[in-house]
This record gives sequence, C-alpha cells and structure tokens, in this order.
Amino acid sequence: MAIKHNQQIQKNHFHKDWQRRVRVHFDQPGRKQRRRNARVAKAAQLAPRPVDKLRPVVRCPTIKYNRRVRPGRGFSLAELKAAGIPRKLAPTIGISVDPRRQNLSEESLKANVERLQEYRKRLILFPRRNGKVTKGDASAEDVKAAKENAVKSVGAILPITNKPVFEEGSIGDYKGEENAYRKLRMARSDARLAGKREKRRQDAAEESAAKK
Repeated sequence: MAIKHNQQIQKNHFHKDWQRRVRVHFDQPGRKQRRRNARVAKAAQLAPRPVDKLRPVVRCPTIKYNRRVRPGRGFSLAELKAAGIPRKLAPTIGISVDPRRQNLSEESLKANVERLQEYRKRLILFPRRNGKVTKGDASAEDVKAAKENAVKSVGAILPITNKPVFEEGSIGDYKGEENAYRKLRMARSDARLAGKREKRRQDAAEESAAKK
C-alpha cells in the first residue's frame, strides 16, 4: 500500500538505542590545547627552521571577499623569475611554488616579488655537511646566532595582515563620524521622490503665477 497524505508511516524502526550513538563535543577545549601543544612541540623540534613554507599574498575570490588578502598556495613562475630565484631551488629553501597560478595584475606581482626579496634577505642557509660551506650558505657566525636565537613559538613567516586603507577620495566624501546607513536611505528617498517633488514645485509655481 502506498503512502498518501498525512498517514501513519508503516514498518517504522525508530526504536533504536540512539542515546549510545550520540556524539558530544565536550572535549573541544581540551583538544584545542592539545593541538596547540603539538604545534609548539613541532616548532621546537624543527627550530630554527620554520614549520610552514613561505606563501604568497593573494586576494580572496568573488566580489564579496576580494577586499581581503590571504596566504595563497604558492608563488607563480613569473614571480620567482622576477625575484631571481630558480624554480627548482625555491622548494629547497622553504618557498612554496604553484606553477598553475597566473598573475592578473602588476600590483600582485610587485607585492609578491618584494615578499620574496625580503625573505631572501632574512634567509640563513645552513651547510648540508658540517665544515663544508658551499656557495650561498651562511657563515659559521650566522649559523651560531640563528641557533641561539631560535624562536620556539608558533608563528607564520612574514605574516599576512588585513589593514584598512583609506586613500584621499577613495570612498567619496564620506567621513567616519557620519551615519552611513542614514546617508544611503536619504539618497534612496531623494531618488524615489524626485518626480513627485518636481511636480509639486511646478504646481506651486503655477499657482503663484495665477494669483499674480
């Protein structure tokens, strides 16, 4: 028999022992602390080498979020070439590479090239073998100073932050102390009532002309 309308469900099996299968998340604070301790331990184990690779600065997709910047997957080949870093050398010195990524603006290319150059200035390459210094490796004094000043805390390399930028004339004549919502509503009301107000003004002018 087919089920129609608001009839009783036949052969229902709703008498399961569901209380035993409920998953609660009362351990969230403890897990948060556990993950934090694991990250700190990993950073201390890898120190002075950073935990993560250097990531580029990219814009979030869609019009809604493209005002924000975030770390990307990897640097494009054009950015590496402009910074003078060989493609195969980049992953070996802690730089992530994404060969599929394309630069759609000169601003992003310039910003990421400057980011790579700043990273190269701070980079300290340890020799692969003790006592054998090759081209590009840091000196013994720099290596010793890096080991002594190794940071054990968790932190990103050259962190990316979102800061509001207000340029002169970038958002019109709006001032921070004004009520933006009220200003928008008034502009919408003026545009909607423009015809009625103009007609009222013309009628008043005609009446005054007729009285004269």
